[in-house]
Amino acid sequence: MSQPRTPRIRQLEALMAVIRNGSVTAAAADLGISQPATSRLLADLGKDFDFQLFDKRDNRLVPSQEVRMLEPDIRRVLELMRHISDSSANITKRKAGHIRIACLPGFATNHLPAVVADFLKDRPGVTLTIEPDRPERILEWMITEQYDFGITDGFFGHPAVDRTDIKVRTVCVFPAGHDLGRLEKIRPRDLAQERIIHPRKDSTFFQQLDRRFQNDKVELHSLIEVRQFTAACELICKGIGVSIVSELDAVKYADQGLEYRPFHPPMPHELSLVRPIHKAPSLITLEFIEEFASSLAPFLLRG
Repeated sequence: MSQPRTPRIRQLEALMAVIRNGSVTAAAADLGISQPATSRLLADLGKDFDFQLFDKRDNRLVPSQEVRMLEPDIRRVLELMRHISDSSANITKRKAGHIRIACLPGFATNHLPAVVADFLKDRPGVTLTIEPDRPERILEWMITEQYDFGITDGFFGHPAVDRTDIKVRTVCVFPAGHDLGRLEKIRPRDLAQERIIHPRKDSTFFQQLDRRFQNDKVELHSLIEVRQFTAACELICKGIGVSIVSELDAVKYADQGLEYRPFHPPMPHELSLVRPIHKAPSLITLEFIEEFASSLAPFLLRG
C-alpha cells in the first residue's frame, strides 16, 4: 500500500477558498489564479486524500463530511504558515527577534535604557534580555554563547569572542560649588588635597588612573573603593569626595548636585563591545550593536 502524499499548501488554500466562496470560479478569483489551475489543485488534492472533497447542493459546492472533519486542522496549518511568513518578513525587515545582552551593571541603569527605548520604537516584535554582571561573567557568557552581545571593560581578548574597542572620555566629577569648578580642566596635581572615590584597585581603569597620579608625582588619597562609576556619582551628589569617571555616567548626574570637568592628560574608559565568534548573529542583533556603538559617538576620546 503506497504512502499518502503530504498535501501542498497551495492545494489547501484552494480547498479553503472553495469552502468560503461555494464555487471553483469564485475561489479562483479569490486566489488570483485561473479556474483550470484551481481545478487541478483540487483534483490532485482529491487523489492524495482518496475521498470526495465536495458535494453539490443548490448549485453550490459544500465540503464533504470528510473535509469537515479536517477543516479545523487545515485552518490551523494555514494560519501557522501565515504566521511564519509574517515573522520571516519581520525578521528580514529587522522588525522582530530576541536579543540577549550582557553588560556592566552601570549600563543596565544608565545610557543603555535610552538606546533600547529608541531601538524598540518601531520594532514591536523585538524583545530583549538585559543581564548586568561583572566582566569575568560577561566573558564566560560570550565564550559559552549564552548571550548575543556584551558591553564590558578590562577585556584582553579571547579566540572565541569578537570585539570592537571603544575609548570613552573621562572627566573629574565633584560636588556642585566645589573650588574645582573654577578650572577648565583638572590634572592629578589639582587633586593633591582631595580624597578620591575610585574603582576597585585590581581594575584596569584604576591602574591607569594611579599611573597618571604617579607621573604627576601626586599621591592618590583613596576614600572609597566602588565597583561602578554610578556609585561614585551618587556619593559625590551627597557631597562626598571627588572621582574620575566615564563622561557617560557624569552627564546623567549633572543636574543632581554634581559638576564635572575634562580630566587631563586625557585618559579613556576603554569599553569592549563583544559577541561570540562561532554563533552567527541575527540581523536584528547586528543592527542593535551598530546603533549602540553610534550612541557612544558624542563621548568618544579622539586622537
